[in-house]
Amino acid sequence: MSRPQQVARPLVLTLRQATATAAAQSPSCPLVVAVRQFSSTPARKNEPTTRTTASPAGTPDPVTEAALLSQKPSSRIPSTIKTGSPDELSKFLDPSLGSQRRRAAMATTGDLPFTQLPYQCFQEARKLLAQDRAEKVAKIIEETEKIKRLEATDPSVFRGGEAYKQKRLASLRKYVEQLKILADINDPEVKRRFEDGKGMEEELPGDMNKPIYRYLAHRKWCSMDRKIIMQRIEQFHIVPDLLPKFEPIMDVKLKFRGYKIQPGAILNSAMTENPPTLRMQVFDKGERLFSIVVVDSDVPQIETDSFGRRLHFMATNIPWDPTRNSLPLSRLGRQAAAPQEPSSESSDCSTATPSSSLVPAEKGDLVIPWLPPFAQKGSPYHRLSVFILRHNKDQLLDVNKLKELYNGRDGFSVKSFRDKFGLTPVGFTMFRTEWDDNTADIMKRHNIPGWDIEFKRPRVHSAKPPRKPRGWEAKRQGPKYRHLWKYTKRIRGIEWSMR
Repeated sequence: MSRPQQVARPLVLTLRQATATAAAQSPSCPLVVAVRQFSSTPARKNEPTTRTTASPAGTPDPVTEAALLSQKPSSRIPSTIKTGSPDELSKFLDPSLGSQRRRAAMATTGDLPFTQLPYQCFQEARKLLAQDRAEKVAKIIEETEKIKRLEATDPSVFRGGEAYKQKRLASLRKYVEQLKILADINDPEVKRRFEDGKGMEEELPGDMNKPIYRYLAHRKWCSMDRKIIMQRIEQFHIVPDLLPKFEPIMDVKLKFRGYKIQPGAILNSAMTENPPTLRMQVFDKGERLFSIVVVDSDVPQIETDSFGRRLHFMATNIPWDPTRNSLPLSRLGRQAAAPQEPSSESSDCSTATPSSSLVPAEKGDLVIPWLPPFAQKGSPYHRLSVFILRHNKDQLLDVNKLKELYNGRDGFSVKSFRDKFGLTPVGFTMFRTEWDDNTADIMKRHNIPGWDIEFKRPRVHSAKPPRKPRGWEAKRQGPKYRHLWKYTKRIRGIEWSMR
């Protein structure tokens, strides 16, 4: 506190008490009213607050005004910003609202719409963004008209003919898609919806038809999830054990019994007994056909003392587009039950029991049903790889031919399957399994042989002759040093380590 403020403080306190007493006794006495202008930022602590004194003569007292201006203003409007530790603030924040900054803003602004937040800088920025978006929209209309004129043009006009025309059209359409992304990339409403999870999650899957949401989803996937998948592919030697080369271009996640599974996690056999749910997200527009295979690449081969491969699941001819993101494998190949008309006996009942047979079936053909993953006792963990393969030119595959080729399950090769039917691997995820307390029961329940087999590693002894004592040991082998033998001769395994 400065020296003038220290001097004027007693005077100000006296004037405030006198003013409050006079106001209580006579309504016609002068009142001190704090005037605060609308602002989007909180006032500084040392910022003077303008005060007006209504007096009968209309001329304020200079001493009183100077003393009031020198005093720090007291805030009469309670602050809406909540303070406290992160644990105390967590109960005010809804975790479904996106980022922490977004949740904090929602906790402090109440029910005010997002686009009407009373921040002057925010509203001015929205005006500039609206102008920029209008320019991009005008450019999109211009390029669209150019595409229509080019489509109506005879290919013989161009020097390159039809090939040049199609190449030019593809370039213009790609430029239009980029303009659509640039038109909405800075829109705060778009960012808010995406941060809230409504751009790519189950709440609003229809938004993935828009290029901006596909672009944001792809950028988010490349920031971390794709790096994790690429690390797992290299860490667990998926390349070159299953494919010589592979780069995923779509997001694939696993769910067993409703639990999200991290890529490469070791799961209990009881959890993987039933088929999982795949969450697949593509980032380009249009519909395409997929095939899904689940392969175990660590099956012990006793005859050859090596490891083979086993097919655990196969489905094909699955239509997919950006608006879809969830595929329960248990619903593939299921026949959708037709709704039955209520009978006269059940029409009087006020409630009806839903039937589990009315669960809608997923589009696609089931080739090989789900076989629960298992690892026999004593064998190392098994890698279960889930591959998503896209059909060439979106052609349907012959289901009967696939069943005839891969009904045996053993010896399945992803590379051979890819080359034989012209497929392109586009997505990947994986998990691991090993022997646990539930494996034997699950193998018995599904009639899987080998539940009573235990693998043991044979002990390989050295073929070298026993090493003769030398150095310090050779000098102290006599009875004189019998008290030292317990440190060399009675240690378990010392005779094998000396060979």
